[in-house]
Amino acid sequence: MMFYRLLLVVRRQRTSLGWQNWCSVRSSASAAEAHSVALPAQAQVVICGGGIMGTSVAYHLSKMGWKDIILLEQGRLAAGSTRFCAGIISTARHLSIEQKMADYSNKLYHQLEQETGIQTGYTRTGSIFLAQTQDRLVSLKRINSRLNVIGIPSEIISLKKVTELHPLLNVHDLVGAMHVPEDAVVSSADVALALASAASQQEPLLSSLLRRMPELETLEILKLVNCPETFTPDMRCIMGESPLAQGYFVLAGMNSAGLSFGGGAGKYLAEWMVHGYPSENVWELDLKRFGALQSSRTFLRHRVMEVMPLLYDLKVPRWDFQTGRQLRTSPLYDRLDAQGARWMEKHGFERPKYFVPPDKDLLALEQSKTFYKPDWFDIVESEVKCCKEAVCVIDMSSFTKFEIASTGDQALEILQYLFSNDLDVPVGHIVHTGMLNEGGGYENDCSIARLNKRSFFMISPTDQQVHCWAWLTKYIQDSNVLLEDVTWKYTALNLIGPRAVDVLSELSYAPMTPDHFPSLFCKEMSVGYANGIRVMSMTHTGEPGFMLYIPIEYALHVYNEVMSVGQKYGIRNAGYYALRSLRIEKFFAFWGQDLNTLTTPLECGRETRVKLDKGMDFIGRDALLQQRQNGVYKRLTMFILDDHDTDLDLWPWWGEPIYRNGQYAGKTTSSAYSYTLERHVCLGFVHNFSEDTGEEQVVTADFINRGEYEIDIAGHRFQAKARLYPVASLFTHKRRKDDIELSDLHGK
Repeated sequence: MMFYRLLLVVRRQRTSLGWQNWCSVRSSASAAEAHSVALPAQAQVVICGGGIMGTSVAYHLSKMGWKDIILLEQGRLAAGSTRFCAGIISTARHLSIEQKMADYSNKLYHQLEQETGIQTGYTRTGSIFLAQTQDRLVSLKRINSRLNVIGIPSEIISLKKVTELHPLLNVHDLVGAMHVPEDAVVSSADVALALASAASQQEPLLSSLLRRMPELETLEILKLVNCPETFTPDMRCIMGESPLAQGYFVLAGMNSAGLSFGGGAGKYLAEWMVHGYPSENVWELDLKRFGALQSSRTFLRHRVMEVMPLLYDLKVPRWDFQTGRQLRTSPLYDRLDAQGARWMEKHGFERPKYFVPPDKDLLALEQSKTFYKPDWFDIVESEVKCCKEAVCVIDMSSFTKFEIASTGDQALEILQYLFSNDLDVPVGHIVHTGMLNEGGGYENDCSIARLNKRSFFMISPTDQQVHCWAWLTKYIQDSNVLLEDVTWKYTALNLIGPRAVDVLSELSYAPMTPDHFPSLFCKEMSVGYANGIRVMSMTHTGEPGFMLYIPIEYALHVYNEVMSVGQKYGIRNAGYYALRSLRIEKFFAFWGQDLNTLTTPLECGRETRVKLDKGMDFIGRDALLQQRQNGVYKRLTMFILDDHDTDLDLWPWWGEPIYRNGQYAGKTTSSAYSYTLERHVCLGFVHNFSEDTGEEQVVTADFINRGEYEIDIAGHRFQAKARLYPVASLFTHKRRKDDIELSDLHGK
């Protein structure tokens, strides 16, 4: 690569006395502009970009003991978008990981002046977040609850308090506000990244500011600055190692929050580079959540135009982007759309949420956005009821699908090392298993069918397509194993319900009863006129039924045949909202929602999906052995809300604080209304924090069962019953041991 204008090269030598050496570049920056500096032949790490992100990563790498660090900047340090930063550090964020990054940044910047000797202009001003509507106030209350449990002071305040804190504010149209007293500002010349918006936003924002603070009308605007800023397709920053180039790390796309995130983001990326993983779960920010499909210039242009105003818009549960849609679709998309499917998008793939009956007001349903009982409640109820009493079809084609094969035993050997369960099973059997990291945490949670002695079919969550591929290729690339992404080759239909066996028996002219087609079994069959359909006796919900993996050229034919034959059995379409309700009331945890890289099988009741004695080592085995001996420090628990009014009270969605005996004990990870129990059900991890030190202690089944629990929904606590297993009365068929067993590890 040729550097046409290399204006500044900063290097911390092995003999350096500390981070102070980095700071000398400010005084020498102008001198550096006069000449280029020769690049050294090699370095332990090269960081491109001298704004808040680049300097933060360099700072934290230095703290972690790395010595040979080169920082490249084409101009002066902090001379890019950093130069125009407003200097605001705000910790009030919707995502837990963003709250933690902002909180760390705030604390870092507070002590940075003392550590380096550079005046940062740090001033603790506090922030006031205003609500003009009740929905906005609910959103602030949800954020306030989450801030409090992680130690960030905040409170919901009255309008009188608002005027006391900020007399210049016009409060006549407000319904409430939130005060975060420890938010701060700093000098953008020292620690900053731009928060400026694009030119299309500046004038509306200025008008809103003048309405809120009328006295500003008398001020003269001396300069209006327009500068570039980076935005991402989902309003979350990009962090992590590239799936295409090992050792190439990215930290970018801060969506006008670079200063707030800079300290924390730099810390997590430095940990990733030094240790191989960060200290927190950062999947929501991981570069590998995106694929090549999100790099289209047209897609990015349209999506970013939508993203920018959404940064300041109300965030309600389960809202969807409107741009960049219909990018990846099932062959059945038009057919399902004509039957009333309402769509959501995951990893660029359109997936049905639910199906609107002909008599429903479609426009009103689409515009319904609320924290309370949604307008689709009755629709999803009818779909769930059909899944339990008759038969439903859900198009689940978006699932990631890989085939792994070899000419000898290499495929089995490498998979045995990469996965925790025993994959040396008879041909046709399906194994639920985790793909673990060295700490025993889930890099992926998947199902693998053994097609023949040397070939396997792997099914993973939709957003695992890039991440799982990168993980597998890292270990497979030097072996004689063939890995193929066949996601696009197969349409997946989930046939759920007690009459699914009747539909499939009639279409295949083969007995499909458990005696002939046992649970967790895979077989290629004919369905209608189509051959080569991979039929699996599993549904991802705990309900009886089958998954059909259909070559795409047969998809429409098989779907039509299923719907035609199924008419006599009461068949109907269903969507992912029904699937969510079914799986949560059965205590089925999903990766990316309930499971992540810091969650182990022993912490979520999946001991039977781990074979510590399968005769060979696997990634994460040592960590699990140690955890089995020492006990776990959190347990996935099912909560059933007791005193919650579904019609009148705010709904739980995810991220609500859990209290045990009045003390904070964790957060919910997912939630749904159970139409069977007629109660809300939440899943979440319970911790045992010491009342004296706050340190985590071992969590046992007895600890879970002896507690009295409450779920905090926007500041209001609702009583909840804790369960370590699904409610027995929910089931009309035999529970599988591997889906529900959660034994007392500490007592073993």
